[in-house]
Amino acid sequence: MTHHDDLAERLRTSIGGLVRTTRLQADALAPPIAQTLGLLDREGEASIASLAQRRRVRHQSQSRTVKDLEKLGYATRRDDPRDARGRVIAITPEGRAALDRDRRARRDWLADAIATTLTPAEQDLLAELPALLDRLTAHAARPH
Repeated sequence: MTHHDDLAERLRTSIGGLVRTTRLQADALAPPIAQTLGLLDREGEASIASLAQRRRVRHQSQSRTVKDLEKLGYATRRDDPRDARGRVIAITPEGRAALDRDRRARRDWLADAIATTLTPAEQDLLAELPALLDRLTAHAARPH
């Protein structure tokens, strides 16, 4: 294993562990609900089929999640302006507020963990990480 392979594996494991731990500590929304609301918030209204594809779940599972979102008042269905036969799902203000509460809880938990666990020097080092991770993410968008 090369140095880059080892580093990539350590990053994959560490980032995955941090994400899972943060969700366990702070998430109030069930994962299917949070994932769907996140997609609707970031990318706008979408059909059930499109949401299922982007979440990599079966249409039937996504349909159940959308029904749950509607019951909670977090999403609404309306006619698709591009297809008279279709319907799209949109996040409601209540859904956006629930998603914001969930995101805030994760941020607050992580901020507290940083403040109480890391030294000031480690916090400074950690402050460099988001820009580096953003550059790695941007690498996926470039043609290979």
